[in-house]
Amino acid sequence: MKLPEVKNADKYTGLYIVDFGDHCGVGFTAAEVAELLESEQFTDISVYKVYNAQPDGTMELKGIRREEFQLEKGMFFYAVEEQNAIEDFERILSWATGTPAPSRVKVHLAHCPDGQYVTALIYPAEFDDEFSQWLLDGQFSTRGPVEGGAGAVEQYYEQNIEVLRREQLFPTPSNEALTGQELLNATRRAIVR
Repeated sequence: MKLPEVKNADKYTGLYIVDFGDHCGVGFTAAEVAELLESEQFTDISVYKVYNAQPDGTMELKGIRREEFQLEKGMFFYAVEEQNAIEDFERILSWATGTPAPSRVKVHLAHCPDGQYVTALIYPAEFDDEFSQWLLDGQFSTRGPVEGGAGAVEQYYEQNIEVLRREQLFPTPSNEALTGQELLNATRRAIVR
């Protein structure tokens, strides 16, 4: 894959590069990549996420499996005492007020069949690293065990969970997603944004 010359490469950190085979496009959002992957026209594309970029235009990339755009991942913070779970839930909501979440995310405070309480974050799998960093930046810590990943989400949904409180958080719309014909036109460009 030959990348085009990119100016201000650091603005592409967190965005995606799509390799169409005969050319590639730099600067797609996760929503745009998900839409491309759902299209029969783009079944053979390869997707890379820009994890870091240097002033000279070089970028660190990570290949992303197409399945990542169809999965949910999550983080689950368990507590024996309801009050501890409530505090975890409230700390996450408070952090999100000043520092919006990296993507849309469901936040649940729930009671588990085994008597424990859990604060759950469930989000699109492609934002797993961003949510880890978001919680680290907020210095989030908890007293109980923590689980995470796609398997933990499946297990959560399969249990007879009683959701006590729920919130849906949204990111700041920094990059408006292209859709439809606009997105199709963007697939022909080397630099999308």
